Amino acid sequence: MFRIARPATPDKHLCVYFALVDDVRRSVLLVDHVKAGLWLFPGGHVDDGEDPRRTVLREATEELGIDGAFHPRFGDEPLFLTVTETRGEHSHTDVSFWFVLAADQDMRIDADPREANETRWFALDDPTEWTHDRFDPQMARFRDKLMDRLGTPALVS
Repeated sequence: MFRIARPATPDKHLCVYFALVDDVRRSVLLVDHVKAGLWLFPGGHVDDGEDPRRTVLREATEELGIDGAFHPRFGDEPLFLTVTETRGEHSHTDVSFWFVLAADQDMRIDADPREANETRWFALDDPTEWTHDRFDPQMARFRDKLMDRLGTPALVS
């Protein structure tokens, strides 16, 4: 499950995503991912022998320039698990754990330009924010599960 050679060896990879959640503003940070061409949560591949929780914190530093902290309401266990076929020339399967980190919209984000064209906070309670056709295919399900755990009803998509 650990990628041993770029871009796709083996053809199934263990990955992590992490949602930065601002509880006060009820929003999450997404990145316009350079390679995928989609609005995604930041994340990356789990290195050989690495604990996925460590991967989340490493990727938070590498991709956004932040010291990540697991959200106290969710802890350090993944909220969600997906198995997704990637797109493009070196298509492969990503098995991804989705974690939740605590955040504040006012925090400084220094996104790695090799990973993200831009970053943007999306309001969880605004249905118009979630009509974009460039989200990860599992984003609506994750958002609904996140909102349920936060104690709010899921949006109608």
